[in-house]
Amino acid sequence: MKRVMMIFAFAAAAGLTAFAGGSGQKSGQTGGGPAEISVEVFDRGTGVDATKNNWTDWIQKKLLEDENIKITFVSVPRSDEIPALNNLMAAGNAPDICFTYNTELINNFRDLGGLYDMAPRTEALMPDLKAFLGPDPMLRGQSLIYRNQDRTTKKMYYFPARRIFQGRYSTFIRKDWLDKLGLPLPSTMQEFYDAMVAFKTRDPGGVGKDRVIPYISSKNIVIRAANLVESFIDRNLNDKDRWINTVADRAFLLPGYKEGVRMLNKMYNEGLLFRDFPLHATDNIIDDMARSGVAGAWSGNYDTPYRGSPSVLQDCQTNVPGAEIVPVDPFTDSSGKVTKYSYDAAGMYIFIPAASKYPEAAMRYLNWMAKYDNRIFLQIGPEGITHELVNGVPKAKAVPAGSLWTQFGPQNIDYVIISNGLELDTPERTVLGLANSYTVDPRLIILADQVAMKNARPIPVIPVTLTAAGPYVRTLQDKGDVLMAESITCAPAQFDRVWDAGIADWINSGAQVIREERAAKYIAP
Repeated sequence: MKRVMMIFAFAAAAGLTAFAGGSGQKSGQTGGGPAEISVEVFDRGTGVDATKNNWTDWIQKKLLEDENIKITFVSVPRSDEIPALNNLMAAGNAPDICFTYNTELINNFRDLGGLYDMAPRTEALMPDLKAFLGPDPMLRGQSLIYRNQDRTTKKMYYFPARRIFQGRYSTFIRKDWLDKLGLPLPSTMQEFYDAMVAFKTRDPGGVGKDRVIPYISSKNIVIRAANLVESFIDRNLNDKDRWINTVADRAFLLPGYKEGVRMLNKMYNEGLLFRDFPLHATDNIIDDMARSGVAGAWSGNYDTPYRGSPSVLQDCQTNVPGAEIVPVDPFTDSSGKVTKYSYDAAGMYIFIPAASKYPEAAMRYLNWMAKYDNRIFLQIGPEGITHELVNGVPKAKAVPAGSLWTQFGPQNIDYVIISNGLELDTPERTVLGLANSYTVDPRLIILADQVAMKNARPIPVIPVTLTAAGPYVRTLQDKGDVLMAESITCAPAQFDRVWDAGIADWINSGAQVIREERAAKYIAP
């Protein structure tokens, strides 16, 4: 696998030699005519073309009027964004504006010379964007737009979107099942486990003991069960050790993590965890089983069952009248307290490939999006169609399946890539706007946000430039998926052998190199 990564690196580097150097000298347009740019957009399998719909039509028309820029959209499958971006970048035909949540991937592009340096033109071309992103809450005295600027060279190859609400993951449970069993909402690990046993043995939903799934996940269980597993990590571990030993966005090396995986192994072998989770590469299986009413609990993004129109909750209630899906916070650590991670205010990362013919036009588009009227329309849409006003605050309206006004992600995040979440003109209206931007009971959204943020802390941010991870990250994440699947599904008596052997291989596959660089470069934030 290491040889494969070296071949990719060479091929990518070869492809990147054709890229212009990213000096900031490329024109935003030619001969007075419009510049032409392309922008990545996720394909989430909504049934509506993400590259051609009412939203893209509105952007194309208004951007041409306002900035003299023509724009097209390039669809990238959400579930396979990493290999898709790798292929596009290696071929030198990636969209002019791309984004990813994967920092190691984007750093690899940077190290191969594939990214455009935005620093020289940021102040001139993106003043509205800089103002919208605001100060960096993790690095005092710095603007968030410069979060990833190299401290030595002053080059800036990518910047973060702004995350308005920092809730990360939550666990959701069928409250109507608990009510039938006379059980409370679980508030401890033991109560959660007991509820899963009761779901399995007593089948409160009447779906059949051979069909009921107490706790469901996909292959992406390292994220979907993060709160459960990470609750086993030593709560006294300091931020320095957490940061150094979190490799490829995986906490495998943190003390206690293994015991969290052992808990999943126990649940799997007792029939409490979905048996086919390793076979499902996307999270669609979670939504499908939740909608059908056979799943008792699952974990995911803090608002997962309330997204969409109709949402998972609404579909479940159609199939199972009286169904209730509520967030719970049960994963207590060794001291009996619930602690978890929140997201950083920096959301996904946005970059311009060095191959872009019109990088300045791409920067102007990002700044255009940051203007309040443009951003807000794209997030809430036309009144009477995608939203209505309730006491002056927009509230989302359900649109028919297949509608060209279907939103792509919460508040159209796939188009409004600079903002993860809706920010209105005051903090009070912003909270109400968040709750009203879903088509479910607003109280569920407020509760979900509160649960996700209770006792949550952001992952440490260390302002250094890291380069070691790039060639290894895909291998480590792929091997990490295999490690989790094999460790969870093996017999309990084999767990230690399987986990320890997998971790040894994982360390030797690049994790140690990455950990050593992080240890050498660590500085107190």
